[in-house]
Amino acid sequence: MPPPTVCRAIWLGDMDYLEAHELQLALVEKVHSGQEPNTMLMLEHPHVYTKGRLSKESDVLLPEEELAAKGIPVYETDRGGLVTYHGPGQLVVYPIVNLK
Repeated sequence: MPPPTVCRAIWLGDMDYLEAHELQLALVEKVHSGQEPNTMLMLEHPHVYTKGRLSKESDVLLPEEELAAKGIPVYETDRGGLVTYHGPGQLVVYPIVNLK
């Protein structure tokens, strides 16, 4: 019988979106190579909008300049989907799992 799969959970608290994204990219390589176990990153982001590959400019309802003036960044990402808002009080979980 194979050993049970281990998945560690890490609470990171409040973390900038780009910082969390860089951490995810680094962990993907380590989990895939077996250097790190499957991992769930749990955190909150400051106000931020992310645009997926299928999003259009019109999906962000306020001009990006207006959002920037309020300190709310908008980032283009390589994920699927449309526009997503993340903000304080919203728990975000990023699973990084080797499916093989």
